[in-house]
Amino acid sequence: MRLSQGGTYFFTVVTYRRQSILCDEFVRDTLRGAIESVRCSRPFVIDAWVLLPDHLHCIWTLPEGDVDFSTRWMMIKRKVSLACKASYFRNDWITPSKQRHRESTIWQRRFWEHQIRDDADYSRHMDYLHFNPVKHRLVDRVLDWPYSSFHRYVKNGTYSHDWAIA
Repeated sequence: MRLSQGGTYFFTVVTYRRQSILCDEFVRDTLRGAIESVRCSRPFVIDAWVLLPDHLHCIWTLPEGDVDFSTRWMMIKRKVSLACKASYFRNDWITPSKQRHRESTIWQRRFWEHQIRDDADYSRHMDYLHFNPVKHRLVDRVLDWPYSSFHRYVKNGTYSHDWAIA
């Protein structure tokens, strides 16, 4: 792994009130489309990804000289919120603060981010991300979770199909 001048980052993004909606086909497809759209105007590499019902983890590498991941997340979250509004909007969850910030009821306001420092840090975050569905007891084996870049890494030989099985 070569760290970029733009930076490599680990993110956690959570749904509002921990709603279990991210694995719904419509939300997944909308999220995928929003990411593709944003990557056209503000490129970044998705090194790893796992989508769970109420949150996601991912690792991105930004282009050299570009550290603006916040605008990318704002654009992605906004596109998903607008596209999913009819199906997932909850008027009873709109607080004065959410109204003032023009927020939806799909996402928590913020996200957590960590800049990857070196190869060991990258490896730890890759493992954490891919093991997350097992940690949350969604599956018994990492291989069984369908919404993960783990499958891509098994195909390229980075992980074995039985990785993390006791």
